[in-house]
Formats: sequence, structure tokens, C-alpha cells
Amino acid sequence: MYDDFEDDLLFTPEQMLENRGRVAIFIDGSNLFYAALQLGIEIDYTRLLYRLTEGSRLLRAFFYTGVDRTNEKQQGFLLWMRRNGYRVIAKDLVQLPDGSKKANLDVEIAVDLMALVGSYDTAIIVSGDGDLAYAANSVSYRGARVEVVSLRSMTSDSLINVADHYIDLDQIKEDIQKTSRTNLAYNSYPTVGMLEQNKPR
Repeated sequence: MYDDFEDDLLFTPEQMLENRGRVAIFIDGSNLFYAALQLGIEIDYTRLLYRLTEGSRLLRAFFYTGVDRTNEKQQGFLLWMRRNGYRVIAKDLVQLPDGSKKANLDVEIAVDLMALVGSYDTAIIVSGDGDLAYAANSVSYRGARVEVVSLRSMTSDSLINVADHYIDLDQIKEDIQKTSRTNLAYNSYPTVGMLEQNKPR
């Protein structure tokens, strides 16, 4: 009886986009890097922004990441991001007892989601982290629409369950990956250094 619901869409994708209004994007950088690694692609951040907004009015696109201030390539990448449509929220990496480095930005993402509610109509959360489910649910109760974009295998069911719309990165990877024709300034700034240091634990 319940098997039929999965393929039974209430609205078409086009109808869903009609009601998005002002869009705010919240990108968990570490989560996105590892999703891209799993998919075997490198993200083209210009194409990503274009794909996520889909012609809607963009209020702001936030990019949250841990940083190593001594990593010049990473600093160059983040400078490119700041100059090309992203508001970068950076947090210094902390060295853990096992020698690894980590920066957790869940609190920053949740605070910004809550603080800006009322300024945006749709929040697009690019993360699979279940720790964001409570904040996502809270903003939806305050009238915002919530979309979650992430790799399904790395996404908590609790986050998907509070979203109005879920997009699997695997389904849009052709739209957001770098291609051989891509000729953008940040091509010289690989994100590999960020991957190693922001590795989720």
C-alpha cells in the first residue's frame, strides 16, 4: 500500500521552483568536499551557484569551512570564493590529540539559518549533517521553505525528513562539476588541502 508513494510526486519540479522566493544558501564546505570525492568530481562553484538558485532571487550564499592560515592555496581559493558570490565563514582548524585537524561549523550554520529567517523565503542547506535538522525544522515552522542538497549515502534521515524538498548530489553532478571547457580563475587553487584538514570524524 505504501510502496506507491515514493514515485508519486505531488508537484512537478517546475511548480516547486515557482514558490521559492528569495533564496539563501548555506554550504557545509567539508561535507560538500567529501561528497564530491565520493562522486569522483571536482565542484565548479560558479555552476553550483547557478544550479542551486535556478533563476530565483539570491539573498546570499554562505560557505562554511575550517581553515589553515598557513595554507596559501586554500587562502587563494577562499579569496576567489569571496570575490565570486560567496560569503565565506571560516574557522581555524583545531589540532586533535590523534594529530588530525578539525573545525566544526554546525553551530555557525544553525545560528545563521535562524538569524536570517524572515529575510529569505527558501533556505538551501548543502549538507547531510543530522545536527542541522533541529534548526532546519525551526525555520520551517517560522514560514521558510527548506531544501536539502547532499549525497544520499552521507545524509541523515532526520535532515531529509524536515526538508520540503531533497536533491541528491548524484542526480545533479553533471550540472555542477568542472569540465575541460571550464576556464575559471580558481582552477589553480585545488581543494585537496582542505579535504585532508577538514576530514569529518
